Amino acid sequence: MDLTQVQDALLQNHLDGWLLYDFRGQNSIAAFVAGLSNSGSRRWFLWIPAQGRPKWLIHAIERSTFTDVRANLAGEMNVYVSWQQLSAGLRALIGAHEDRTLRIAMEYSPMNAVPYVSKIDAGIKEFVETSTGAEIVSSADLVQLVQAVLTPEQLESHRRAAAHCLAAKDAAFAYIAERLRTGATITEYDVQQFILERFAAADLDPDHPPIVAVNRHAADPHYAPTAARHSPIRLGDAVLIDLWARERGNPDACFADITWTAFCGAETPQRAADIFHLVAAARDAAVAFVQGKLSAGAEIHGFEVDDACRSVIQQAGYGEHFLHRTGHSLGSALHFTGVNIDNLETQDRRRLMPGVMFTIEPGIYLPDFNFDDSPEAKGLGIRSEINCIVHENRLEVTTLPLQTELTPLLH
Repeated sequence: MDLTQVQDALLQNHLDGWLLYDFRGQNSIAAFVAGLSNSGSRRWFLWIPAQGRPKWLIHAIERSTFTDVRANLAGEMNVYVSWQQLSAGLRALIGAHEDRTLRIAMEYSPMNAVPYVSKIDAGIKEFVETSTGAEIVSSADLVQLVQAVLTPEQLESHRRAAAHCLAAKDAAFAYIAERLRTGATITEYDVQQFILERFAAADLDPDHPPIVAVNRHAADPHYAPTAARHSPIRLGDAVLIDLWARERGNPDACFADITWTAFCGAETPQRAADIFHLVAAARDAAVAFVQGKLSAGAEIHGFEVDDACRSVIQQAGYGEHFLHRTGHSLGSALHFTGVNIDNLETQDRRRLMPGVMFTIEPGIYLPDFNFDDSPEAKGLGIRSEINCIVHENRLEVTTLPLQTELTPLLH
């Protein structure tokens, strides 16, 4: 963690400091910033002031727990025993005084707008406010800065994972096509296991098995086949594949996460093709919106990108069938701690800062969709997912090529 960078951000945002708190591992962000593998058994605080050296407030019996903190955070260790001493020590720690209300950042999100950074409970917020008289604001963008801004090495690990994921996707669709051409049976579960075998051969960690879903199953965004629950893949079906992985054995390696949809036939039905083109247009509108803002040097926030994407689908009359946010933060965890592309499930007001990565993945989910004029509705789910990295004045799409049509596998 770059202490100077954090303190610069505190000054730029008119904050007096960042107060990190944990109790028995409840705040994983605090433990990460501090560099602790063991958070101990008593409450502790770390104060990172906008200017000056960091300081700690720890329980007297836990001195040995805090001997291996990050070198640039090693500072004055203040101790307490009683809760009264904790309250007084906290006030002294941040330098609270009567003539001015300090503005301090903590892992708090007003109205729980960003659940990923809501790591302190209401009671500790009340305790800090009562003890210090400080105003508590969200540390959400500070968390992005120290955890979600990726290193060049992490970005390269992502690009390698993306190449493997794209190759596994191509191989999976080719496997489906070959089985269909020969009249052999094939199921969603078969394809899922085929992808996992590819990942194992490439020494990739998928975290959990990929999604392979046909027709109505694809209209359930988080459906995934199992050995006990899966459907056959037949001629005339649409099949969605959502797969993700990162390099195994490196905790800092970053995920790639992509979704493509194909049609199991020689010619894609026009009705299904039209739905795909609408999803792709929404995806491309989001990319163009971000690129336009970055080129102009304008600040941009997660909720705005969601609006730009979602409006395309809403204007076409399918808004109620786009059931999730446009995208999620991506990094060393599949759903990471950076900005989400979201103005649906939450309103993510964090900004897109250089070095953060996220997905853009609009979808339309139609469980009663009919491919033709037959009386039976098969259902349809279309999602197109890409990965994006923010640079100073441009957006990089790392999972090229883009899918531009609902691919007919037997063409």
